[in-house]
Amino acid sequence: MSEGRHVLVTGAASGIGAAVVASFAADGWTVTGVDLREAPLRASLEGLAATPIVADLAEPDAPERVVRRAWESGGPLDALVNAAGIYPARPFLDLDAALWDRVQAVNVRAPMLAVRAYAALAVAAGRPGSVVNISSGAALRARPGAAHYSTSKAALEMLTRAAAVELGGAGIRVNAVSPGFVTVDSTANPVTEEYAAAVSVNPLGRRGRPEDIAAAVRWLVSPAAEWVTGTILRVDGGASAGTTALPAHWPGLTDVQTPGLDHEGAHL
Repeated sequence: MSEGRHVLVTGAASGIGAAVVASFAADGWTVTGVDLREAPLRASLEGLAATPIVADLAEPDAPERVVRRAWESGGPLDALVNAAGIYPARPFLDLDAALWDRVQAVNVRAPMLAVRAYAALAVAAGRPGSVVNISSGAALRARPGAAHYSTSKAALEMLTRAAAVELGGAGIRVNAVSPGFVTVDSTANPVTEEYAAAVSVNPLGRRGRPEDIAAAVRWLVSPAAEWVTGTILRVDGGASAGTTALPAHWPGLTDVQTPGLDHEGAHL
């Protein structure tokens, strides 16, 4: 158990963020949960040792304001989990500056500002800490309608590495978890079943659960990972290793490919 320890989780109203909140709370942590949607946030935190903060993290001053409020009202933070993110579908030729900017603001700028604010408080207090950012397989593989999202997650992974390099000397570890397709039934970021089926094929043969990602987050924050920083942990059923969705490209060998034959097919 981890009584007396305090974590701030953004995107806490549903999906991965809600599972992360439940995992920390079950282990005795005090949790501050942040989300834009008040009713779902309160429902997610009901019955847990958790305090809700409603905020739009796309507002430039919101991430620092939220971190400071959590620190002052719930006690010094031991960990920060940036799980908030948006995934609007928009074809590249229809993508405009306003939507691009909002995706980058929520998915990249907000985590950067939150980590900066948290690290400043932790350094001033002489406390070590841990940050976990939630990335995506989209950081490695582009997909139709997601140029803004894929770019934001690729940037978040580099932000994770950069912050790890600069904050390691202060005892602050910064890592990321990159989920494969996780079934979250999100009303904030809905996807069609056709899309889910296309992106959820993986060697382990099942879709991810929010609890799979929460377990990885908890490990990265735990003492067991005290020498781990700047890492992007792929929790995707093996999807980033390769695909099982393709057949063998050819059923047999050609003469040129056959061992023990010369170029005319005669045995050497």
